[in-house]
Amino acid sequence: MLLFIVAATYVDAQDAKMNAFINNLMSKMTLQEKIGQLNLPGSGDIVTGQAKSSDIGQKIRDGKVGGLFNIKSVAKIRDVQRVAVEESRLKIPLIFGMDVIHGYETVFPIPLGLSCSWDMKAIERSAQIAALEASADGICWAFSPMVDIGRDPRWGRIAEGSGEDPYLGGEIAKAMVKGYQGDLSKNTNILSCVKHYALYGAAESGLDYNSTDMSYSKMFNEYLPPYKAAVDAGVGSVMASFNDVNGVPATANKYLMTDVLRKQWGFKGLLVTDYTGINELQAHGLGDLQTVSALALKAGIDMDMVGEGFLTTLGKSLKEGKVTQQEIDNACRSILEAKYKLGLFDNPYKYCNADRAKTDIFTDANRVEARKIAADCFVLLKNQNSVLPLKKAGTIAVVGPLADNKENMPGTWSVAANFDKATSLLTGLKAVAGDKAKFVYAKGSNLDYDAAFEERATMFGKSLARDNRPASEILNEALTVAKDADVIVAALGEAAEMTGEASSRSDIQIPESQRDLLKALVKTGKPVVLVLFTGRPLAIKWENDNVPAILNVWFGGSEAGYAIADVLFGDVNPSGKLTTTWPQNVGQVPIYYSHKSTGRPLPEGQWFQKFRSNYLDVSNDPVYPFGYGLSYTNFSYSDIKLSSTSPKGNQSVTATVTVTNTGKVDGKEVVQLYLHDVVGANTRPVKELKGFQKIELKAGESKAVMFSINTNDLKYYHADMSYDWEPGEFEIMIGGDSKNVKLGKLNWNK
Repeated sequence: MLLFIVAATYVDAQDAKMNAFINNLMSKMTLQEKIGQLNLPGSGDIVTGQAKSSDIGQKIRDGKVGGLFNIKSVAKIRDVQRVAVEESRLKIPLIFGMDVIHGYETVFPIPLGLSCSWDMKAIERSAQIAALEASADGICWAFSPMVDIGRDPRWGRIAEGSGEDPYLGGEIAKAMVKGYQGDLSKNTNILSCVKHYALYGAAESGLDYNSTDMSYSKMFNEYLPPYKAAVDAGVGSVMASFNDVNGVPATANKYLMTDVLRKQWGFKGLLVTDYTGINELQAHGLGDLQTVSALALKAGIDMDMVGEGFLTTLGKSLKEGKVTQQEIDNACRSILEAKYKLGLFDNPYKYCNADRAKTDIFTDANRVEARKIAADCFVLLKNQNSVLPLKKAGTIAVVGPLADNKENMPGTWSVAANFDKATSLLTGLKAVAGDKAKFVYAKGSNLDYDAAFEERATMFGKSLARDNRPASEILNEALTVAKDADVIVAALGEAAEMTGEASSRSDIQIPESQRDLLKALVKTGKPVVLVLFTGRPLAIKWENDNVPAILNVWFGGSEAGYAIADVLFGDVNPSGKLTTTWPQNVGQVPIYYSHKSTGRPLPEGQWFQKFRSNYLDVSNDPVYPFGYGLSYTNFSYSDIKLSSTSPKGNQSVTATVTVTNTGKVDGKEVVQLYLHDVVGANTRPVKELKGFQKIELKAGESKAVMFSINTNDLKYYHADMSYDWEPGEFEIMIGGDSKNVKLGKLNWNK
């Protein structure tokens, strides 16, 4: 208790010191200088050594800029910061933000891939390394993590999130915030920005930037928890989303930004728009630039990214009484506080150590960790007749448009990556196998038959070097190469930029040209291993039915080639588990494990019954359920032991299972805990994830895995928005995925 009091007293003293400093600074600021702090433009025409003469340089000198977006390198940032702190009137330092999404130059798997590790320490470490490298290059603010719940794989930005589950998403959000921010007094930690607040992942039709509409109970129970988890973890900033919520675009949504975020959740940090988010309110139909800028400020937005609506209109709006001085002051204060907490007032060049750029970026040590983390993210979807792991022997045919393409390995939103330093699958296989195996290679197909589609799907320098020969010639070359091989590794799927922002797809199958290649390879009768590259769940029912082995590798980052080879050859036993449900076809979308039952549910084990909630043409089942993932070994689960089957009040219950590695090799297993509230005042999901543990077991080893369950795990938002739990029957489920579980029951009374 004494330590807590001492710590609280210290925090209060620090806050008082900060407030006194900012009060003094703001008393000296003109209206234009205050509004200038609210402006976050792009870096524009800044080049090293020319900051003073640039247009943006003059704006900085005039106090019209609070920070810069997506500027890279210590040399450029130091030049710009020098203008701010040596040539502007009040010498207020700038803040420098960047889309540091899943690594900096050392790139980790895309966030959806990272989530499949279910390893919070590894995820936190990936953010730590990203912060280490970004800060060494002058960046002090990362627009990450993205915590939007994604249940529609048509939506391209599902690649940037952590999947469909709010509990897991919240745990990952906390890990990422901790990894980025750590101790902000250090120059190796940076400000985190959780995004996109709110409900961006629920866009209608999976169409990016589209409308979102849902009940408040669904919003608070299923979509908002990861954002709140980030706020509870102390995230320093929040980014508004593009979509509307309840008819009001997020950037102008006072209910979201002020009532929920600041008043209900107690968020005290910086609230920034997404790129041109204020300007886009005009297209939403909310008014001209002056009108929408005023709406955004009044909603609670502090900083305007790129659009300069605040900069150019707030002065006029103040004169006309459309905004208040207090609202401008509140926004200015949020930005100044962020800079203060980063230590920029004490040392504006805190993140401008040129020596660090030479010692901390893309180091051998960082690459080793990226390789190790990536290997634990891959998900073994099928392994018929133990085709995998491959032997480091014989002839291995490596076929497919993604087999020898290092540029696509980092995946989407790898803005700081050096693609030349990434590692292709073919390179990784050769390096790991050495001279023990012979490799033959052919492209086999283009990404797609449609050249225009391929161009749209390969942006930002991530070309697949389209082969303009006839498709039949490209295919026959691959079949010739594979003829004398012992096994075929088919590297197929999506290009990196087929997911990410503005990369929605209406067809979520593997492109036709590649499916034709795969079918031809399967017809050879040789063992085929599909190495699947993707940034979303794909509809691969035919592939699952016909291909012996499938390893989903997402986009594994700069060390992808080595990490994939580690798993394919068995140097690493795969342990990734899906954090999204994979449909049979796009017609099942949205599909997710925690759906609610209907009044006419399909009986367990049934395929079809008339007048029940089912399809005529396919079963309700996914191809792969949430939490699914195979290993090169097998795990068995005992029945659940409950410490009590009739708990009362705030009593905790311990649920225990014994997990045994029944195979012949060591492996890791993600043990998952699900709950079902059987009877409630409101309809409840058929199961909800409430805990997980990733354990490692040697061959033949057993371990008792215990979960503690308390009444907080039972609470939910009711239709009247009360937050509480109800007494009654609960089902406790523990297993290796959401479908295959052991079941226990208890009756919890108040």
